[in-house]
Amino acid sequence: MESGAVLTGLQPNSSLCSSRHSSASPPLLLRSHFSSSPYSLKLQKQQISFASSSSCQLLSPVVRRNATLSDTYSETVELADIDWDNLGFGFLPTDYMYVMRCPQGGNFSRGELQRFGNIELNPSAGVLNYGQGLFEGLKAYRKEDGNILLFRPEENASRMRLGAERMCMPSPTVEQFVDAIKATVLANKRWIPPAGKGSLYIRPLLMGSGAVLGLAPAPEYTFLIYVSPVGNYFKQEGVAPINLIVEHELHRAAPGGTGGVKTIGNYAAVLKAQSAAKAKGYSDVLYLDCVHKRYLEEVSSCNIFVVKGNVISTPAIKGTILPGITRKSIIDTARSQGFQVEERLVTVDELLDADEVFCTGTAVVVSPVGSITYLGKRVAYADGGVGVVSQKLYSVLTRLQMGLTEDKMGWTVELS
Repeated sequence: MESGAVLTGLQPNSSLCSSRHSSASPPLLLRSHFSSSPYSLKLQKQQISFASSSSCQLLSPVVRRNATLSDTYSETVELADIDWDNLGFGFLPTDYMYVMRCPQGGNFSRGELQRFGNIELNPSAGVLNYGQGLFEGLKAYRKEDGNILLFRPEENASRMRLGAERMCMPSPTVEQFVDAIKATVLANKRWIPPAGKGSLYIRPLLMGSGAVLGLAPAPEYTFLIYVSPVGNYFKQEGVAPINLIVEHELHRAAPGGTGGVKTIGNYAAVLKAQSAAKAKGYSDVLYLDCVHKRYLEEVSSCNIFVVKGNVISTPAIKGTILPGITRKSIIDTARSQGFQVEERLVTVDELLDADEVFCTGTAVVVSPVGSITYLGKRVAYADGGVGVVSQKLYSVLTRLQMGLTEDKMGWTVELS
């Protein structure tokens, strides 16, 4: 980060350490005052032993930078008092959020960690009036040894930069983005679920925060990150099948539009069809292309995959489908497991004739589809259960994300 981050309101004697393989993130700057948490929460203490050597920054009234840890040491990690065994996918306020601003004609340069809370926006802000905003989503996992893993954060940074160009917005550099993610995760370390109990969902936002009345790019932009501990996205334990309905009247995106970037308006547009589907007992909606109305696009917030024999097919990225990072990872994972993967136009007829169907996304990782309903016809897969391919790919990818297997892909970033 160009000027480092400023940490506000951190309680004394907290410690932040980070590393990617053998590298450490830049030191944080510390403001001289401290404030208590706005939340009344009990703490659980968990004794975790580490067997590693890394570089860290100890944030206390006297800042120590680049302090070297001994090869073997013990650290008491204080966890928020949450029923980790029954953690759903919902928002829980945590301790800190990260904020960085870009003035008119300038660049993103200096960010800070602030106590989590409401933000102030001018009623004429570009994001409120013209929807000039983007968001990302990624996760942090706690390993058995207490260290923390991020999954491909540089991919989220790159996707945000591509989206920002489409939405006429400046964007943090990849390095700024990743450093901000690290700082935010470490500042909220006690909210990361114990190993195997869930993850810390990370939500970066980029918005036109400057006031603008006429239709034009905003004069000022804000980059913000907040986090929340989460369990499963759908309300089932582990990998459980979902039931989808194919939407043939309403559409998520159109050629030449913004369906291929993670802009906020894309998600409000699916709420009507999604709400109607859930009222009928379906888990979510699968959208078709708006031109021919026969080619698969994506689920409301997930990419779709169709399995037939040893071939896995998924709609090609052509501007109307979000280039999911989990989608990209599953494609590489499937190929490494001996599957043939095709990115192409996939018809609804192929969907109905498939051996298996599954969705991918940051929130769900891999979610097997138990049934598809199209024009009143319901087709079930794997007897309504979890298919072999879905289960295999889910296991391979999640074990890598959680640090249970060796990361031969170089996808994870480890923080300690």
